Amino acid sequence: MARKVRARAAEEQALDLTPMLDVTFILLIFFIVTAQFIKTPGVEISRVDVENDDLVTPLGILVAIDSNSDVFVDKEKIDIRELEFTIRELRDSNPKGKLVLQVDNDSEAEVLDQAMQAIVSADPESAVNISTELD
Repeated sequence: MARKVRARAAEEQALDLTPMLDVTFILLIFFIVTAQFIKTPGVEISRVDVENDDLVTPLGILVAIDSNSDVFVDKEKIDIRELEFTIRELRDSNPKGKLVLQVDNDSEAEVLDQAMQAIVSADPESAVNISTELD
């Protein structure tokens, strides 16, 4: 009989960790949902050095032109003729996100011009932000 009383007393003194785990998981979910993830172009881009330190947030659509003048959107290589359609699709899912264009120093100016025309045609009200290196 004394063993049952001791076992019951030991159970009453045990610390219940369930509420602490619930709070931990809720905090984890909160930070995952509210975190802004950094987007990368998926290719190595050599950008122009500038003294401007304006940052664009929140980043919505990232368009990159590499040194071979290939166009990448969300790490996928696309044809320059498909850029306008792709931006329209992405703008439907993220209407408030900023559009940023990353251009390699060795890319062709004609591709940059075509990309900017496609961006303005797809979303005439948004500004075209061009990503550069900071000094």
